[in-house]
This record gives sequence, structure tokens and C-alpha cells, in this order.
Amino acid sequence: MTIPRMHDVAAARYFRLRSFPVVGGVDAAADACRFISPPISGSMYSRRPQDFSDGLSGRGCEDVSAVGGHAASARAWDCNDPWATESRFRAPVVGPWGERAAATPPPAPAPAPPGTAGVAAPENAAGSSDQLNRFAGFGIGLASLFTENVLAHPCIVFRRQCQVNYHAKNYHLTPFTVVNIMYNFSKTQGLKGLWKGMGSTFIVQGVALGTEGVISEFARLPREVSHKWSPKQIVGHLVLKGLTCAVAMPFYSASLIETVQSEIIRDNPGIFDCVKEGVCRLVGMGVPHSKRLLPLGVLIFPTVLHGVLHYIISAIIQKLILFFLRRKASHQCPADASSSIQTVLDAYFPELFAAFVANLCADVLVYPLETVLHRLHIQGTRTIIDNTDHGYEVLPINTQYEGMKDCINVIKKEEGIFGFYKGFGAVLVQYTLHAAVLQITRIIYSTWLQNTT
Repeated sequence: MTIPRMHDVAAARYFRLRSFPVVGGVDAAADACRFISPPISGSMYSRRPQDFSDGLSGRGCEDVSAVGGHAASARAWDCNDPWATESRFRAPVVGPWGERAAATPPPAPAPAPPGTAGVAAPENAAGSSDQLNRFAGFGIGLASLFTENVLAHPCIVFRRQCQVNYHAKNYHLTPFTVVNIMYNFSKTQGLKGLWKGMGSTFIVQGVALGTEGVISEFARLPREVSHKWSPKQIVGHLVLKGLTCAVAMPFYSASLIETVQSEIIRDNPGIFDCVKEGVCRLVGMGVPHSKRLLPLGVLIFPTVLHGVLHYIISAIIQKLILFFLRRKASHQCPADASSSIQTVLDAYFPELFAAFVANLCADVLVYPLETVLHRLHIQGTRTIIDNTDHGYEVLPINTQYEGMKDCINVIKKEEGIFGFYKGFGAVLVQYTLHAAVLQITRIIYSTWLQNTT
């Protein structure tokens, strides 16, 4: 049997199309003429049909293989039939027989150099290190804030009660007597008696922060002092601190009363009673007080003086400690993993340590002034406090100071120099507890970082 050549078959199909009306017009006829190919010398080159019914007649495809001197196209099959376009789910044709490209497996990762097995990539290592640093800083800062504002609050309560108790025979200058009296308070009043007034202290801090922001915005006073400071900037910053203390003074006075008031005789105060009492104290309304109550004009100077002095002392000491710590750290070069872990911890602890020492020194230096300030604020408020000598009774506050100078003279005359330091042992207990929590947190994070790196 003689097999007809491809150009004969194409010619026959061309003449057959000529005998029928062309539906598509000139374009359809031109597409049909594409199947006429020049004579091919040699053997027959068959092609794989795209459709079993029509073969190559229903597709607008041309074979442009480089045989017999004809140039080869970039693709072996060039289809222009809109109904048979290449789908993105079908592999492109790569050969004259219609075979499609096999799926190429992804290249295997290059083998790690010897001795580097288990070493993370630099990007991954840097990302995990940043996450560890953020988590460590957040945890250390949270532990410090919790200790300073929550865990140490019983020491603040006892310290203020000792400062305003002019009847006390025991001054509690050491931490050993403080713990015993606080234990007696917990037995008679429960544990909530040690944390009384804690919500009002948070409110006072919030009022101070909000007031500082508003005054700084409207009065254009700097909230922070830059490295390139000037005397004008320093004065403006201290004026801002003084104005903040003056505005928050009525709320501070109400918070002080809630802190020292005995839990035995008082009702359960509300969360915002501090705000209500502060506003009533400011406008002269509310619960009637005795005639010994000092006006706010008399309390402004000692309140502002105490707040500004405490801030100046703590800020100067904190800057000095940070300067020496950073200077010492600049001469140390980490060379191993343990040194790198130490560097991560040292990125957060110097500031906490500097703030800890600065607040301790400021509290010690302004403690006599704080004692005078608290006695002036509590006078005439008909406040009843706990007996700080043994912790089982209550005592009224009946003082008759005429002002700051008179209060200093009376304390010095009747109670002596150590009368200004009543309850100082509670300060030692407070900062000892704070230092212990910071050290425990440091040890925990150091061990955790060693296990994760």
C-alpha cells in the first residue's frame, strides 16, 4: 500500500475546502492554506494529532521543525486557535512529536560545610535574637513595675502610717521591727489591709502623667531634656514638673488619706473616691473637716518642693550611674556565647539598676521633708490610723501645725532628729524586696537564654 505524502493530503484538503462555501471569509481560507507545505524529501514526518476526530484540520497549528532547510521556531507547536490555547495547567510543548516537559524537581539544597551542622542561618538567627531581646526586656520591665507598684505597696502603707503617727514610741528605723508589726496588721485586718489605697496611687500617677502632657502641649514646656541641653530648657522642664505636682496635689492628699486610714473603721471605698475627694478638696465642698485643715495654698510649696527635689536627685544619680556602667561596658568585648548572653541582659538591666539606685537615694535624702509633707496633708481630715507600736489598736490624728516651718520645729523639739525618719525601716524592706525580685528575674532570664541559644 502506498502511503500518500503529507503535501498531497494537504492539497486534497485545500481543494475540498474550495468546493464548499467559506464561512469565515478570507481569514478562514488563509488559515486553511497554511496546511499546504512544500515537498519534503526523504521519509514522511508525521505529527501527533491534537484532536482524534479532525486530526490537524480542526487546529490552527503548524509544524515549523527545522527539516529540509526551513527555520525552526522557538516553539515546536504554535497554536492560534482560541479554543485550544495553552492552559496554565498544561506543560509547554518541547519536541516535534508533541511531548511535553516533565516536571523538574526543585534543586536540592547545597550541603552544609563541614563543622557548621546545627548553625542557624544569619537571618533566622537575627530574627530569633531580636524576639528574645524583646521578650526579655518586656519581662524584666514588667517584673520591675509589678514589684515597685504592687508588691512593695504594703511597705508604702506602713511607712506613711509611721510618718503621720506622732504618738508612736517605736520609730521603726530598722526592717526587723517592721515585719512583725505588718504581720499583726494582717492578722487583725486581713491581707487587704496591707494593700489599701493602691488603686488611688495609680489614679494619682495617671493624673500626673495626663497633666504633664497637657501642660507641656499648651505651655510649650519640654517633657524631656536632650543631650544638647541649655539652662532655659532645664528651667522649663523643672517648671513643668512643679506645675504637675501642684495640679495633682488635691488627689495626692486624698490618696494619702486612703492609704493611712485604718481598715477597721472605714467602709469599702470606691475606685474613683480619690478623684471625688480631690475635687471636693479643691473646690472646698464635700465632707466637713475640722478648722485645723490647712488650705491648699499652704500645702503648695512643700508639695512642689518635695516633688521637684526628688526628681532632680533621682535624675542626676541615674545619669551618673548609666554613664559609669556604659563606660565600663564599652571596654568589655564579648567573645563567646556566655558573653553574648550577658550582653543581652546588660542591654536592659543597667537602666533598671540605675533607676533603682536613684529612687533609693532620692527617698533617703528627701525622707524628712516627706514626713513633714504628710503630716501637713493629713492634719484636720479626721483620719484614724493604726497603732504602729504593736498593730492592734487605732489612733486619731490631732495635730495643730501652722505650716511647714512650725511642723519642722515641733517634730525636732518633741520627737528629736530621728522623728523625721519614723518608718524608715519600711523603706529598707521595700528596696530589699525590689532588689531581690530584680536579681531573681535576672537569674531566670539568664538560664532561659542559655537554654534557648
